[in-house]
Amino acid sequence: MRVKSSDVAVQSLARDVAVDSQVGTELEGIEVAALPSVQDTAAGGLVARDVVAGDLAAASTDLAVAEDQPTQSQGVLLSQPPAEAQAEIASDIELELLPSIVTPAAETPEVNDSSYYINRHLSHLEFNRRVLDQSLDQSHPLLERLMFLLIFSSNLDEFFEIRVAELRHQLKFGREQSGADSMHPKAVLQELCSRCHDLVSRQYKILNEVLFPALNENNIFFLRRHEWTDTQRQWIKGYFNDYIQPVISPLGLDPSHPFPRLVNKSLNFIVQLEGKDAFGRDSGMAIIPAPRSLPRVIKLPSEVCSDNAVNLVFLSSIIHEFADELFPGMTVLGSYQFRLTRNADLDFDQNEVEDLALTLRGELHSRHYGDAVRLEVSEKCPEVLVRFLLTRYNLTEDELYLVSGPVNLTRMMSLVDLIDRPELKYAPFSPGLPKRLRSKNNLFDVLKQGDLLLHHPFESFTPVLDLLRQAASDPQVLSIRQTLYRTGADSEIVTALVDAARNNKEVTAVIELRARFDEANNLALASRLQEAGALVVYGVVGYKTHAKMALIVRREEGKFVNYVHLGTGNYHSGNARIYTDYSLLTCDPEVGGDVQKMFQQLTGMGKILRLKRLLNAPFTLHKAMLEKIANEARNAKEGKSARIILKINGLTEPRLIKALYKASQAGVQIDLIVRGMCCLRPGIDGVSETIRVRSIIGRFLEHSRTYWFCNGGEPQVYCSSADFMERNMLNRVETCFPLLAPKLAQRALKDLELYLQDNTQAWDLHTDGSYSRTLRVEGDELVNAQYGLLSKFGY
Repeated sequence: MRVKSSDVAVQSLARDVAVDSQVGTELEGIEVAALPSVQDTAAGGLVARDVVAGDLAAASTDLAVAEDQPTQSQGVLLSQPPAEAQAEIASDIELELLPSIVTPAAETPEVNDSSYYINRHLSHLEFNRRVLDQSLDQSHPLLERLMFLLIFSSNLDEFFEIRVAELRHQLKFGREQSGADSMHPKAVLQELCSRCHDLVSRQYKILNEVLFPALNENNIFFLRRHEWTDTQRQWIKGYFNDYIQPVISPLGLDPSHPFPRLVNKSLNFIVQLEGKDAFGRDSGMAIIPAPRSLPRVIKLPSEVCSDNAVNLVFLSSIIHEFADELFPGMTVLGSYQFRLTRNADLDFDQNEVEDLALTLRGELHSRHYGDAVRLEVSEKCPEVLVRFLLTRYNLTEDELYLVSGPVNLTRMMSLVDLIDRPELKYAPFSPGLPKRLRSKNNLFDVLKQGDLLLHHPFESFTPVLDLLRQAASDPQVLSIRQTLYRTGADSEIVTALVDAARNNKEVTAVIELRARFDEANNLALASRLQEAGALVVYGVVGYKTHAKMALIVRREEGKFVNYVHLGTGNYHSGNARIYTDYSLLTCDPEVGGDVQKMFQQLTGMGKILRLKRLLNAPFTLHKAMLEKIANEARNAKEGKSARIILKINGLTEPRLIKALYKASQAGVQIDLIVRGMCCLRPGIDGVSETIRVRSIIGRFLEHSRTYWFCNGGEPQVYCSSADFMERNMLNRVETCFPLLAPKLAQRALKDLELYLQDNTQAWDLHTDGSYSRTLRVEGDELVNAQYGLLSKFGY
């Protein structure tokens, strides 16, 4: 039976995220319709029908700001603090004889109260909730909504593998650590457990009652076993015989065949059996591990489908249907899918390591077999089997997740490539190029005319690649130095470095081997570079090298000139199409000198006496940010212009939060655009009344970091690889670079103001730690920052 969506079914979902068609009010419960598409809310401005159809050039043209236009606030006014009160002057000398009467000032609250801080793990989970809620937002194409649900599943996997595993590890070994919020790890785990169960239940409700029916309406069907026609069943049986059965190894359980050691996040089936096996034993139970080489979704050929329908079958359905053929002579009473999530963090004492690469190669295998932290089981599984699995993995009911669908949703991401329905996906786009690059091919000549600032993915990442390619073949280039964090061994960046090394350039690559879940890729690219003759350095023990910088030294008229790339994102062409990031290309001598000093420190470990332009972690960045925030507070108290705008991915570092609280108490207007974790509570009386926090969740992953300080009317603008988090400020190698060209600084401010105006993809953080969609006042123009930037730079 093919399920069709109905008003009743749709209206039963969209709890917490439904946006009223006029004011965007967030509603409680899962009782309202899925989020209306933006075109239903108002006419004018950026409308979703333009977004979905790809006609972005006609949408929100008012948001396009030419790079050479004068700075405009675009509706976001810079706050001006009240003028300093004038002291009263006594005009009668007799007043001096009267006793002085002092009106006590209102007591300023201390900012150390733990109730002023949100727990970082709970905040992280709220980010994942916002990602899940995108699956109900009808302004996204249908298959992209499904992708948001699957991305949520992937994010939750990592959350358990790393965050939950870390808390369990603390409790297991008595190493409990509380943050500024003072929540004990046990209390945090309990709260996370409650919220995760709610989120997983919500996720499967959205999938089964909103997305699957919506796919059906678009002639895309996930067929259940009872829906297979005879022709389809015959084809599926052949597929099982040819591609599944030959690679599956069913495992009967008995004393000589103990419970297998199952790989982290693998799909498995626990099977109830009746009858004796080939050796006359009554086993009663078996395990079927599904090989990872098998696709989780199989598309049926058109010849066994009708009405041009796209028919899809889950691998789990096929194994369920033909499980009895894996146990000839026995009866399968039932088979039930389950999946185990393990601790996937690599844990070794870096101070005891002599060869980091060798140690990592040995440790990577252990990631698949860490301690169990979560068990997902089909809700149809009998309780006796569920209890057996919980006991086997020493887990409690709190760590059990009974699900009404596939247990490995992340592997469904391949589905988007199986379905050729462009109208159900985001419209393709072509990133723009700065005007100076359209007429000149030699990037060295272009940079001599002035700095370039690229905003990805709205502007192309190609100029960064081209600069390295030109450097690799330019006879005047002597050396290239570059940091690599997440790149990929086969990337064009690595190819350019390999070519440079083979062309006898001095190539030095500082590779961060400990980039989580990219360790194997980084080991491979390190080997490739070493084979080409490049010098490979593995960063600094105890400090991840997270900085994104490249230095090209070129001989010009008998002098050495430094050409530099500094970025907020990774040297990954694929990420540059889906992450928002900034790239600065410059030949400024002071910036180049600073980058050269940083590379010398990374390779030679010597101290840097002084940088002229850059700030760097773990040395000067944290202190400088504290000073700049304090400077805004002083300016506010003195009646000068004072404002802070920060666009970052996370805000958790307690001293920076305290500094922001004190600045707010002084009257500084503070706007924070924080994509993910935010431990600061806005809107606390007397503490954070002038702070507002918003999160942008849209088509692209917001990843750029920009710091803007009013500085008494002489603004300072920085871009950085660092977030306002402890790890970035204190335990990583990071760069923070100023935008020195006034035009570039003004442009960065315009981008920030555009994000502050967004009223379609923005979420506001409330004092209690919850988020709601930003309210849009009736009649206001619709503003979508990401699509506004797309329409500005081309399409």
